[in-house]
Amino acid sequence: MTWEPTIIAFCCNWCAYAGADLAGVTRLQYPSNIKILRVMCSGRVEPGMVLKCFENGADGVMVLGCHIGDCHYKIGNRKAEARVTDTKRLLALMGISEERLLLKWISASEGALFAETGRDFVERIRALGPLKGGFK
Repeated sequence: MTWEPTIIAFCCNWCAYAGADLAGVTRLQYPSNIKILRVMCSGRVEPGMVLKCFENGADGVMVLGCHIGDCHYKIGNRKAEARVTDTKRLLALMGISEERLLLKWISASEGALFAETGRDFVERIRALGPLKGGFK
């Protein structure tokens, strides 16, 4: 049996989650090993949440939110940007590749971009292999 990565996607309710929904409605293919967690805003995703995903077996984590300037909470995506930067520093200190964490802006009308991002990220994590050491 071939190893498949486990991916967690934190999706902003207003944009990225709606983009994921559009991908599904229009039958755009993206890997089934992406587990979507809807959050009201990407800015609510804290470093501890991402680390908990890795601790619980995720091989990669995506934080997907509204485009800069389009956040329903004004500065939530700017907060997400800062938090992901901080989290990447923590991952590096722990010996975990920063490539296992992705931040991307996806609007409600970008179902194709959601599907493409998911496929590309799964391929990136597949190339890195299973997360070893640290959490697993």
